[in-house]
Amino acid sequence: MSGRSLPPLSAVRAFEAAARHRSMTRAADELGVTPGAVSRQVRELEARMEAALFVRRATGLEPTEAGAALAAELGEALDQIAGAARGVRLRRARRLSVGVYGFFASRFLMPRLAGMRDSLPDVAVDIHTSANPLELTPARYDAVIAVSDGAPRSGLVTRRLLPIATLPVCAPALVEHGPPDFAAADLLHARPRPEDWRRWLDHAGLRSVSAEGGSSFESAGLAMEAAARGLGIAIGIEALVRPEIERGVLAAAHPRIRPTKRWFVLQHLRRPSDAPELAAFADWLAAEAAAMTRAGAPASVPV
Repeated sequence: MSGRSLPPLSAVRAFEAAARHRSMTRAADELGVTPGAVSRQVRELEARMEAALFVRRATGLEPTEAGAALAAELGEALDQIAGAARGVRLRRARRLSVGVYGFFASRFLMPRLAGMRDSLPDVAVDIHTSANPLELTPARYDAVIAVSDGAPRSGLVTRRLLPIATLPVCAPALVEHGPPDFAAADLLHARPRPEDWRRWLDHAGLRSVSAEGGSSFESAGLAMEAAARGLGIAIGIEALVRPEIERGVLAAAHPRIRPTKRWFVLQHLRRPSDAPELAAFADWLAAEAAAMTRAGAPASVPV
């Protein structure tokens, strides 16, 4: 078998960093070299590819069509290399690195971590949270808990955990006399989910109600906290806010629940059979999600 014809890794790293930052200077800072060195590596790769990869503009670098396509492929490949190396280290140390959608981490994982330690005493988990789906890629971690349609993906193991359905929630005092007037209410927004209110209002038949205005928050968790304090109404994910509704911390502001085709899923790259910690964690997580669903089945969700 002939060897692979690969461009120099230094040129690949320089180009990928420059494309990601849209700047030779910031790429150089990341790689610990000079901007001139990055520029030379990019020119070398352009010569090898026989194609221009950037258009140099006054506002910075702009990838060409070929450059954008190459940057996407190389970014994923570098993530896989980093993930493979990290996976070897973590398996040796018997630790798992798990990327998690932040609201899921606070509402579902955190209340259960002590129980996980009792059930899986030989498994240690490092939790990395993000509200940015682009950061929750399986190649970056041993596994991720992210939002997906749950469909199979090539090279990935995907396990559905909890369906995503949304509803408006608020402090119980705001609904003592029935559903509020949404046209006059303060609507609280989570910036990572900017379309939640418009979609729910349309689903509830309240198309004339504006979804604009009201306070916005960096995360869904902060929006829920503001709602619990009586500052307005927020859109919650039913499966994750149900425990707070049951405890009386929050109340459903309207009986209508909007189903979606999205799920919280556990995803990881297909691993060799010598990854028992990952398998044990995945089985435990799936069992916990199934138990939560049985305890109070959420609204049916189309698949």
